[in-house]
Amino acid sequence: MTLHPNITSEILAALSDIFARNQYAEQTVDTRLKANRKWGARDRRLFAESVYENVRWWRLNWHLAGLPDAECLVPESVTDEHLRTLWDAYWARHEATPGSQPVSLGEDIPLAIRASIPDWLFELGAKEFGSEWPGLLAALNQPADVFLRVNSLHTTAGAVKADLALQSIEAEEVPGLPDALRLKERRKLGNSAAFCNGLFEIQDAASQHVAPLLQVEPGQIVIDACCGAGGKTLHLAALMRNKGRLLALDVRDKPLHALAERAKRAGVSCIELGVLDKEVVHTDLFATADRVLLDVPCSGLGTLRRNVDGKWKLTAKEVARLTRVQARILADYSKFVKPGGKLVYATCSLLPDENERQVQVFLEANGAEWTLEQEINLRPDREGFDGFYAARLKRNSPAAA
Repeated sequence: MTLHPNITSEILAALSDIFARNQYAEQTVDTRLKANRKWGARDRRLFAESVYENVRWWRLNWHLAGLPDAECLVPESVTDEHLRTLWDAYWARHEATPGSQPVSLGEDIPLAIRASIPDWLFELGAKEFGSEWPGLLAALNQPADVFLRVNSLHTTAGAVKADLALQSIEAEEVPGLPDALRLKERRKLGNSAAFCNGLFEIQDAASQHVAPLLQVEPGQIVIDACCGAGGKTLHLAALMRNKGRLLALDVRDKPLHALAERAKRAGVSCIELGVLDKEVVHTDLFATADRVLLDVPCSGLGTLRRNVDGKWKLTAKEVARLTRVQARILADYSKFVKPGGKLVYATCSLLPDENERQVQVFLEANGAEWTLEQEINLRPDREGFDGFYAARLKRNSPAAA
């Protein structure tokens, strides 16, 4: 298999954008695909897969190319000459088949390099996960499957599966998730009639476990206080049967605009959008909600299969900052829950400091006011989904407390 020189040039330019100019991989790939609309489906797929696989295995490729390991994340070292050397090493190692996993690596190569991960993160993972860490790393370095969440307000998983089959797109249902489908192979669905008509969203199976954990019911007052672009918000709306009041809040207004468009496409009308001031404690919302979802900002280490550049942009200092932000959000926004109501704290991280330890510290600080009802901890090496943590807490009534 060969690639047209123009596609190879675009791949190397994209890698330069990501590592020399600190741009995000997904945005870079999207930008360059839009600039090359004349490419056919095969060329577009090979371009995207080649970029993502080179980002995923960046440190290993750098090592196999004979370049100094200490310089692999130094922007000034990402020269045109080094990129060509990297590309030759990648191409030879994969035998001209982008998307395959590296094989036949020498045992003399340090495991952090073989797993293509920064030393600090490798050491942290080894400390937290012990003998499970190599297997977890291997799973994180596999491309993620594509999962759909069917909009139960308008259709069923079986109906969407049948509709996709008519387009020669194979999908299978996911045990334990009645609205989920897993595609047998990656396909572009953003322009399909079913997607445009709001019949499904693209959402990993791990993420689809979070909204049901909150145990919402139609007619309730529900707050999604860190909603982002609203994948879980829309899932909550479907579980509420579009009845009640669902406040979708975030400190950024750009994701809220995206959520507004998605809600319109999904036929959801119970969502109210609002911007939170992260410097202000919103006392007007205290004790107003039956249910609150806190899908807090996190390291995102559970999503490295799809966010392949996350491990290169993250630092230990940033993880420490995020844990402080999470603690503040949990302390402040938990007050939105009525006595007798429930809260779900969730992250797409694997780290205990962002997950169960965060909840333990909160419970220790709040005495008998809260009760831990259930925790879920999903990992790609076990369930085959993204890494996700979620805990459901119940706010006790004053008499119970």
